[in-house]
Amino acid sequence: MVSPLPPFDPEASSKFFFKHGHTGWLGLEYSDHGENWVELKLPWREDLLGDADRPILASGPIVSLMDMASGMSIWTTMKTFNPVATLDLRVDYQRPAREHCAVIGRAECYRITRSAAFVRGIAYDDDIDDPVAHIAGVFMTIGKDPRSGKI
Repeated sequence: MVSPLPPFDPEASSKFFFKHGHTGWLGLEYSDHGENWVELKLPWREDLLGDADRPILASGPIVSLMDMASGMSIWTTMKTFNPVATLDLRVDYQRPAREHCAVIGRAECYRITRSAAFVRGIAYDDDIDDPVAHIAGVFMTIGKDPRSGKI
């Protein structure tokens, strides 16, 4: 008899996720989580600048930070790892990140339907009340491999 998998644990999972692929290259770090939210950190690095004359993180790595935090918030809410695909991720920038500062990304999964998950979040550096950006996203949830013919 096969035992069910334990609930998704973002802190434990980040030890694997953040050693490989794009998130590993970016150097993302786990910060905190709750029942339906996850908070990750994107450390400041010189090679992640958008403009060599301004020591602030570029917008692309911040989008990647928020996309990963969103996915992890979905898995945390669902309590299991199932593949998801980003359908729409809106990022509304409020201001540039501060010079030489890491950016924290916090995403909350607030609704899951049969085929979609909805998230909202905030990216900030020194003060959560002075955000770098707000996000809203929709992700497609994939229960089983559609190529198997058994969905």
